Amino acid sequence: MPCSYPTYTLFNIGCQPCWVFICHDLLNTTDNFMVYNYDDINPDDYILSKSQVKRDMHALQALGESLIDMNEKQLANIPLSEEMLDAIYIARKLPPKEARRRQIQYIGRLMREGNHEEIKAAVEKMQNRSDQYVHRQHQIERYRDLLIEGDKQIFQTLVTSCPGLDVQHLRQLIRAAQKERDENKPPANARKLFGFIRDQLAAQD
Repeated sequence: MPCSYPTYTLFNIGCQPCWVFICHDLLNTTDNFMVYNYDDINPDDYILSKSQVKRDMHALQALGESLIDMNEKQLANIPLSEEMLDAIYIARKLPPKEARRRQIQYIGRLMREGNHEEIKAAVEKMQNRSDQYVHRQHQIERYRDLLIEGDKQIFQTLVTSCPGLDVQHLRQLIRAAQKERDENKPPANARKLFGFIRDQLAAQD
């Protein structure tokens, strides 16, 4: 089992300087010391390892902070223990100062001791879905705006990529949206055109 908190301490054993590896996970056992020859251990390796542990802990705390900002529906899609959920609810009630920072550290510690890889994977999956949704929304808005401007290439692209699309209804929506634009009316038909494009693209997914 890997040690969570390893340290190396330099001792003189006989006349030979040695690095002693101390595993703090095993302090209640008799096997918590391993002795290496001085030449076998590069102290820089320990420094890098300690830095990596710190970076990993900060990453878990950032992940925990993102959980605090999620709504209940989003949290329901994350594999969280009752203890983790309680910690998140408590953090939400704390002011963004020292107490909240300590609570976020506690959440990070809970994740390190638990299923943080599963939590991270679930959060990334949710973020990917969110990014895809935003991208699709922007695509629909672009199609709608260009259609209202009379872009024939975009019109043909939409018709070609959506077999079965009602071309006549699409033309009617475009003309209605163009008319309300020219008359400075509220964009009711532009919203209908947006919804029509959204439904046609969704049917191809």
